Amino acid sequence: MTRRVLDVGNCDYDHGAIRALIQRHCTAEVVRAHRQADALEKLKEGPFDLVLVNRVFDEDGSEGLDLIRAMKADNDLTQVPVMLLTNYAEHQQQAALEGAVVGFGKGALKDPQTWDQLHPYLSE
Repeated sequence: MTRRVLDVGNCDYDHGAIRALIQRHCTAEVVRAHRQADALEKLKEGPFDLVLVNRVFDEDGSEGLDLIRAMKADNDLTQVPVMLLTNYAEHQQQAALEGAVVGFGKGALKDPQTWDQLHPYLSE
């Protein structure tokens, strides 16, 4: 079964690294969105197993926490698991308070524990 992951706000390099990490461990389609409006539109179009949100969007500098808040305020999206990608513990804590599951930083993309965090949402 192919899982679907929405990657929001990451630059080309980070998107490629995220996609490689996920596809190394499971069969998954990694869909990309650059802005909050794009992400919300894609979320409405079809189901996703996980949403990964950059702390600061590469393309327009928007805050990832704003997308998390918008998702959690939308009855159709509130149950979709979402993780904030940041190395800063205080931002992870804020995301958790907003309803996100604990995420990870980009510095941990090669750490085996990162897959342990993703596995519950992407296991086949």
